Amino acid sequence: MTDPVAEAQQILKALGLPAAQHNRMAALVLLALARVSQDVPWSQATSTSLTIRIGIMDYIRNTLGVAYAENTRETVRRGVLHQFEEAGLVARNIDDPARPTNSKDNNYTLTREALDVVCAYGGADFLQKTDDFKRLQGSLAEKYARARDLERVPVQVNGRTLALSPGPHNQLERAIVEDFGEYHARGSLLLYLGDTANKDVHVDREGLESLGFDFSEHDKLPDVVLYDPNMGWLYLVEAVTSHGPMNAKRVEELRKLFGQARAGLIFVSAFPDRAEYRRHQADIDWETEVWIADEPTHLIHYNGDRLLGPY
Repeated sequence: MTDPVAEAQQILKALGLPAAQHNRMAALVLLALARVSQDVPWSQATSTSLTIRIGIMDYIRNTLGVAYAENTRETVRRGVLHQFEEAGLVARNIDDPARPTNSKDNNYTLTREALDVVCAYGGADFLQKTDDFKRLQGSLAEKYARARDLERVPVQVNGRTLALSPGPHNQLERAIVEDFGEYHARGSLLLYLGDTANKDVHVDREGLESLGFDFSEHDKLPDVVLYDPNMGWLYLVEAVTSHGPMNAKRVEELRKLFGQARAGLIFVSAFPDRAEYRRHQADIDWETEVWIADEPTHLIHYNGDRLLGPY
């Protein structure tokens, strides 16, 4: 009896993937992507767009008989599919390259070139197919990344352009940096800008540490941090599209996080429009600010006895 998992590992090794991507999980993911099992040979492999939870993990559990915990999805994405994508084995979101990185609808498809190799396993031309694939590997990864790159969100920062991954959250972050910064924090320095795909797309570590910030806690930073050196103010801004605004819990967390910072703290909830603002209005804490991207010149003050400024 054949062992599809061992065969998948042989294919991955032949394709030149690093040893870390020859493991059992990677092999199971390849089987799921190709729809191969004990009853379906490699010659009948197919290429279909599959989400991690339903398309891949359910197949591994229901067809291949291996049950992974629900929280394994991120391991599959980061530890397997990301490497498959870089190697040109899979293409992500070929139906919609602009789909946000954190969307539940993200899907993965075996590339045509990888499918040719998979279908040839066990045949006379398998080695030739793998050689052809490896020769094209670098250009394949670039080919399938090009469409997504066209959808990336450009942000102008200190005379250079950062490219954020596509999606409404990062579009709002661009508006915070370029519009909120221009109208309400002019002259401020961008110390931190996160990204749904790369939390550290822009980090001024030296600038943060010079203000007394403990950088070991940087994973708790808000989406955007701006510093006005003239006023000595730190703007801590959350971009509210999927996550919540500056509520009491988040404000208290940030007060502790920046407890040693030598700057006045201003807490800002940023929304793309009034409709999104209304959804979260009841959760916004006092002594914070609200900024709405499609009305960029105005602020809504939850500050009581003063307008913009730290407490």
